[in-house]
Amino acid sequence: MASLSVKPGQRFTLPDWQNNSLLISADAEQQRFNSHHIRQEGRALRNETGNQAKWDEHNSRTHLKDRIATVDRWREALARCLTDIDSEIDALTKVKEAAENALQAKNLCLDVAIECLTFRESRRDIDVVRDPVEEELLKEVKVIEKTKKELQQRVDDAFRQLCLLKEARQQLSLDYRHKVEVLELDRQCMSFNPTSGNISFKVNPTRIPDGSTALSEWEQNSRCNKERAEAEMKASVDLRGAITLSIAQTNNELDAQRIAAEFALRKRIRDMEAALNELRWQEQNTLEEIAEMEEEIRQLEEDIRKRTLDLKVAHTRLETRTYRPHIELCRDQAQYGLTDEVQQLEGTIRALQQKRTESQDALDALYRQLHRIRTDIGYKTNSLQLDNKCMDTRRKLVVPVEKFEPEVDAVNRTRDLPRKSQLEL
Repeated sequence: MASLSVKPGQRFTLPDWQNNSLLISADAEQQRFNSHHIRQEGRALRNETGNQAKWDEHNSRTHLKDRIATVDRWREALARCLTDIDSEIDALTKVKEAAENALQAKNLCLDVAIECLTFRESRRDIDVVRDPVEEELLKEVKVIEKTKKELQQRVDDAFRQLCLLKEARQQLSLDYRHKVEVLELDRQCMSFNPTSGNISFKVNPTRIPDGSTALSEWEQNSRCNKERAEAEMKASVDLRGAITLSIAQTNNELDAQRIAAEFALRKRIRDMEAALNELRWQEQNTLEEIAEMEEEIRQLEEDIRKRTLDLKVAHTRLETRTYRPHIELCRDQAQYGLTDEVQQLEGTIRALQQKRTESQDALDALYRQLHRIRTDIGYKTNSLQLDNKCMDTRRKLVVPVEKFEPEVDAVNRTRDLPRKSQLEL
């Protein structure tokens, strides 16, 4: 008789089978939830890190642009200063040569005076007297020797000043070259991008290089170089004026005084013209400010008029709502809103009126200042006319023509006098 074969193994119940299926489904859903959560976190992290990287790169690029602009401004300032100091060196060199020529010319005057004294030593007997001629000759020798000593001192001063100018120029030139180099490097940094072929990882790129300086120290160094060059140029301009004045004094003290007076008069005219230009500029700006202030007052008055109309509307609405009958006369939100609107409008109108008063006071002050400026312009115009008349009158002065003239005027100006009346330098 055949028998049923039973496969050996554990037998599960139907509930176990169902629980197993449910467990598998729950685990699958949990894993999908976890995967979705991780994907969302990854996407958020990618967005955050991408945006942060773009912002950091933009911030770095902005800082580089600002730095390039700052360095380029300093480079331009140093370049202008270099041009000015080169011009000043040339001008001082020419004035120094003119002083040397004038010093050399005094040798002939001294030889003539000494020769005259020597001739007079050949006098005999009673003619050997100390007469006014001898006294004048001896005085002339002393004046010439004093003049030579003064001119020699001026030449030495010019030589020392030239050394200082060249030293200051050397510092400016070195600073200028360094800024040109750093501009090239920073612009090269600006050109780098993720697709550049010459980018790579570097060893310890965030290290602070030896010899690094603070930003304030860097700026102070450039400022000191520029200020020193400007100070030396100012001293050179003053020295050129002194040298030219010393050369003029070798001929006649009166001529020197005339030159000094003309120099002061020319300077006064320049200052007066500058003051007039400044006053006219102030007058124009004041007129523009007056126009803007008047327009602002008109706008304020227009706003006051509009807010007054708005206030009338709010008052009318409030008054009209007082006629609501019986129980309808309640303090609703509309009532509170209209009340707040009235209070707000009244405060606004008061503020606008206060600002209009302040603006009117400022406008009155501007008109008073404009009157003061125009009065001062009238005074200075009259003074300038008088000074120009003085300059025209000084053209009548006749001074002798000398053999030596400096190729460059120490005050960077050319006298517009006739050739025969120019000072001999």
